[in-house]
Amino acid sequence: MAKVFNLLKSAALTVAIGAVAGLAPLGAQAAQQTAIVAGGCFWCVESDFESIPGVGDVVSGYTGGRTENPNYGQVGRGSTGHYEAVMIPFDDSVISYRQIMDLFFRSVDPTDPGGQFCDRGNQYRTAIFVTTQAQADTAVAAKSAAQQALGRQIVTPIVQATTFYRAEAYHQDYYKGTSLVLTRGGAKRQSDAYDFYRKGCGRDARVQQLWGANAPFIHH
Repeated sequence: MAKVFNLLKSAALTVAIGAVAGLAPLGAQAAQQTAIVAGGCFWCVESDFESIPGVGDVVSGYTGGRTENPNYGQVGRGSTGHYEAVMIPFDDSVISYRQIMDLFFRSVDPTDPGGQFCDRGNQYRTAIFVTTQAQADTAVAAKSAAQQALGRQIVTPIVQATTFYRAEAYHQDYYKGTSLVLTRGGAKRQSDAYDFYRKGCGRDARVQQLWGANAPFIHH
């Protein structure tokens, strides 16, 4: 968690500098806010952000597409236009939207236009879905800073949020479930199956390769 808090401290300084330069401070808005992002497998993004102080119960779901009330099978086939995404509720008096954005970019491979890690297809691409102009401006600034820090082009789009559809109940908090599920490695508790998937998909290895010590959520 030390890396997370160091990144939060750095991001807070960046936001403070931005406010001095004339940007509207997010703190002027209501303390309870929501960020919507797509970062590949929503189990992983949910797990990452629920570990952050000030973040509430993250919701896995689908957004950005054409189909109303899509299900997991439809989204997985890539026929709906939807992304696997998460809705992140957070207390702006504890963590800002800019800090959420900085953590998000450093928890994914934002240079990959074809999916994330072992999950390929448009439904697994990265994206940020904004609900206000303030969020859009902040996301653009965070993207620019991340691109400068990484020294590579970031392909993550920043788009207007549309309807967010909550995913099926078994996807919520999947990473800490206790049910037995069948995996390629045999029958496992759900939480162990999640760890098996995350490692096998190469998520942490790739994020650490890209971001090094600035990667906040690496699982070992």
